[in-house]
Amino acid sequence: MEEIKTYTQSERDWAMFCHLSAFAGYFFPFGGIIGPLVCWMSRKDDSAWIDVNGKSSINFQLSILLYTVLAIPLCFIIIGIPIIIFLSMLELICIVIASVRAAKGETFKYPLSIPFVQ
Repeated sequence: MEEIKTYTQSERDWAMFCHLSAFAGYFFPFGGIIGPLVCWMSRKDDSAWIDVNGKSSINFQLSILLYTVLAIPLCFIIIGIPIIIFLSMLELICIVIASVRAAKGETFKYPLSIPFVQ
């Protein structure tokens, strides 16, 4: 039987901020990576829950960055444009879902995420 874990409000809030801070990428260059990295680095030792969510967010942001960089040359043959649009929508939707789940104390596995940080 699966054990139900409860987290403090502070743990859930910081886990949520690890995901939401990725929206900084819409305002600052590389903010999508720097935001979650700062949240994670500042609180990773406080809670395993924050550590897991921070790593998850950073890995997803790095993965999206990699996929976008790989899709840019494909824009010259048109196929890259829909790929970049898809990646942008996927990122937006996944950040919101992950943030809501982290705030509830539930786990979320980002799709297409490469585990760079373990």
